[in-house]
Amino acid sequence: MRLVEYPSREALAAGLASQMAAELRDGLTRGPVTLSVPGGTTPGPVFDLLAQADLDWTRVSVVLNDERWVDEGSPRSNTRLVRERLLQGPAAAARLIPMYLPGVDSPDAALTRLEQGLVPHLPLTVCLLGMGADLHTASLFPGADRLAEALSPDAPPLLPMWATAAAEPRLTLTAPVLRAARHLHLLITGAEKKAVLLQANRLSPLDAPVLAVLPGATVHWAE
Repeated sequence: MRLVEYPSREALAAGLASQMAAELRDGLTRGPVTLSVPGGTTPGPVFDLLAQADLDWTRVSVVLNDERWVDEGSPRSNTRLVRERLLQGPAAAARLIPMYLPGVDSPDAALTRLEQGLVPHLPLTVCLLGMGADLHTASLFPGADRLAEALSPDAPPLLPMWATAAAEPRLTLTAPVLRAARHLHLLITGAEKKAVLLQANRLSPLDAPVLAVLPGATVHWAE
C-alpha cells in the first residue's frame, strides 16, 4: 500500500483525476481500456474532472465496482450516479458495461448475462475503489453471505452479495478481478477512515475485506 495525502479534498480530486487520465491515456496506446469506478457521493468530484479529460473515450469501457439491485431511476443506483457525474461531456462517448438488468428480480437471475458482457473487457486497466468505515470495498462486506467465495483466488468475476449492512441485494466484482487491475486506487476521506484503514492489518480479510486489495493499491486521502 502506498498512501498519498492531500491538503484538501479539492486537491485530492484534481490530483487523482489527473493521474487516472494519464493511466488511461497510456493504456490507450496499446488498445481499448476498461475503467472501474465506485458508487457513492465521495468520488463525484473526481468524476466531474475526469469526464473532461482529453481521451479517446470511444475506446474506454466503464464498469462499476458493484451495484445495488435497484432500478436506475432510484437515487440509490450507482449506475445513475455514474451517468450523471462521469458519463458527461467528452466521457459521454465511453461505453458503460451493465451491472443491472431492468425487469430481472434478482442479481442471481442476471448473473450469467452480465458476466458474459463483462469478461471481454477484463482485465481492468484502471480501478478506483471506495471504502466504508466497516472496511468494506465494492460490495465485499464483513459478514456478507458469499464473502469467502468472493475473496477466493478462483472466484468468478461477478458474484451476487447480500449483507446486513446493505439495504438491497448487490452484485459485485470479486477480489481477483479488482487485484488484477493494472492501476488500483483507493479513495478515502476523513480522519475516521484513515484511522481504521491503518489498523486494518490487525484483522483478517473476512473482517476487513479491503485487505484483499490493499497491498497493490495507492490510497488517496484528504481530511
